[in-house]
Amino acid sequence: MRVVMFYDTLMRRRVDLPALARSSAGLAGSVAGIRLDGTARVIRFSPDGGEASAPPPPASTTVPVTLDEEEIGAVWLERPGPPEPLDELLLDRLAIAVASVVERYGPARTTMADPALVELAIGNDSDEATRARALRLLGFAAGLPVRVVAVRSRVPLDRVGGLVCPGRPVKAAALADVGVILATTVDPARFPAGVRAGIGAAESADRSWREARTALRFTTVRQPVVHYAALGALALLAEVPEEAVRDNADVAAIARLADGPDDLETLDAYCATGSLRRAADLLHLHHSSVSRRLEQIGRTLGIELTEPTGLVRARIALTAWRLLDG
Repeated sequence: MRVVMFYDTLMRRRVDLPALARSSAGLAGSVAGIRLDGTARVIRFSPDGGEASAPPPPASTTVPVTLDEEEIGAVWLERPGPPEPLDELLLDRLAIAVASVVERYGPARTTMADPALVELAIGNDSDEATRARALRLLGFAAGLPVRVVAVRSRVPLDRVGGLVCPGRPVKAAALADVGVILATTVDPARFPAGVRAGIGAAESADRSWREARTALRFTTVRQPVVHYAALGALALLAEVPEEAVRDNADVAAIARLADGPDDLETLDAYCATGSLRRAADLLHLHHSSVSRRLEQIGRTLGIELTEPTGLVRARIALTAWRLLDG
């Protein structure tokens, strides 16, 4: 009864994982440990209340921690002698308390997360229950909106996540060649220089991830951060088969134009601004120089760039050509 009441009191006080390990070590009179598989975090405390620093000996008794019928970690005692009669009961109660803390608060507020757990949260192959459990283990409370961001960056992901979502739950992981950030809110203005980011719009994490990857494909040097919701009908270009894009005459003409970086930059500035003078300001050139370049580019493309229809054709062709290389 004393053991049961001890953990009931701790759970009513809503203590965190280190406090659970510290209190358990004091009650057991031996080192107590907690491990969460999702984050690979290990917490060990000695009976004197300090963190156990020595390499852990073999556990005298171990009990798994389960949440929603899924094993998410383990708790143990490192008693030098044989287990004592109440060790297993103590660990059973500790495991229940750990599962309660994880369900309520999620794991430690670190930014980097286990990529496998992030994949479960955003993957197409996961069902709703699996995604919900994964998000909870990542530290996102049930019902909390989660934004998914696809990132390409030389800046460390944990730094990017901390910048765009300061003071709120945020997790990051690298999946293949793309970084993933999961956050409750995202401030697009806080992405550091040198980062390309696509931000998903859907409430479902798996659909938001697909949208984020699509938005990432539309990013450019001039527009390094793209919201999927802002793409509107342009997002349909990402669905066009690659072979059909390459066979299009306008796209093929853009591909030939790409051999001249200055011409491509001039066309990009003009398409981005829709104005010869604003494009000249962007390029730091005289408007007459930009006008001559655009005349030559228009002849090369076979498009009258000064007409509204021609400008639309050039914008679509330039965007579609960029999508070929992601």
